[in-house]
Amino acid sequence: MKFKKATIAVHSGLNTDIQYGCVSPPIYLSSTYNFIDFKEPRLHDYSRRSNPTRDIVQNALSELEGGNGAVLTNTGMSAIHLITTCFLQPRDLLVAPYDCYGGSYRLFSSMHQRNAYRVKFINQNDKLALQEIFDKQPRLILIETPSNPLLRVVDIAMICKLARETGTISVVDNTFMTPILQNPLSLGADLVVHSCTKYINGHSDVLAGVVIAKEPEFISKLSWWSNNIGVTAAAFDSYLLLRGLRTLLPRIEIAQNNTKAIIDYLKQQKLVKQIYHPSLKDNIGYKYALKQQKGFGAILSIELKGNNELLKLFLSSLKLFTLAESLGGVESLICHSATMTHAGMSVEARTIAGISDMLLRISVGIENKDDLIFDLDQAFKIVSK
Repeated sequence: MKFKKATIAVHSGLNTDIQYGCVSPPIYLSSTYNFIDFKEPRLHDYSRRSNPTRDIVQNALSELEGGNGAVLTNTGMSAIHLITTCFLQPRDLLVAPYDCYGGSYRLFSSMHQRNAYRVKFINQNDKLALQEIFDKQPRLILIETPSNPLLRVVDIAMICKLARETGTISVVDNTFMTPILQNPLSLGADLVVHSCTKYINGHSDVLAGVVIAKEPEFISKLSWWSNNIGVTAAAFDSYLLLRGLRTLLPRIEIAQNNTKAIIDYLKQQKLVKQIYHPSLKDNIGYKYALKQQKGFGAILSIELKGNNELLKLFLSSLKLFTLAESLGGVESLICHSATMTHAGMSVEARTIAGISDMLLRISVGIENKDDLIFDLDQAFKIVSK
């Protein structure tokens, strides 16, 4: 599948420095700014509220997603928390995927227990369940597609249409796809959220998140609350995101090509029980992926045959794949979801979501694909002895 090439270089702060003509924009590290005179503040007065470097990133990400503004936060989870803080009150209902990222699941469950708002986790591919939940007029619905870690895809346009009809705010977590491969605002979403820690940065050295809005009035509320609770991103982190953003397109291209080669290899492995990736025809939501995505992404999951001892030996035998959480960096990572990213979910919740103890999530990097396949092959040979 071919995907549209976004004009990232135009929107990442290049050649915006009027004073010296710097190709890359300078970092504005100042925490505060002087007033022109009494009751005459400048555009920026305090960097928790706004910062020139952060402004560039926010504008770039908003343009790439086709939005009307963005708020950059200090982590992906603070972006999620900002949305719920801004738009939900006690007794409001939040609808979330039953197979969402473990950190989101943990946050929603804990806030539900504190009566900050109510949450209902559902299978968003179940049209009957969707209709039943929208009959309850939820305040907000979070859509995560492809899902983490099982790469299930749901119909963004259909869910957002149902949300509009009931006055529900629709939010799409677009971390796995990035603005290169999927643009949820064009499919009807009100808000898009990213963990910029992942692909947008791409170098595993920054924590950040972003909320991008279709309508300016949402940004006004989100900006006020981000300053109020202090979740805005730092200037240096914003600068590093600009660096990562400029290489997003080639990184995605290489990682996707590597992923295709790895999937072709894994199909031949007898110890692989199941492969999860949106490019596979038996993957849940494959038909939606064809319709709403410009590519299939570079995250896949596999379920191995065997027991925990085999799993441990396989992981310890890998040399190029690093056992670690997170994803979207230039390096290839492998993660045991049940004990790492989704450890905050109960065993029962993981079972309902289909996250088994033999499931591994792989974030494919930009290394040589032959080297990556060789590493997997030697590990499979060791556990097959």
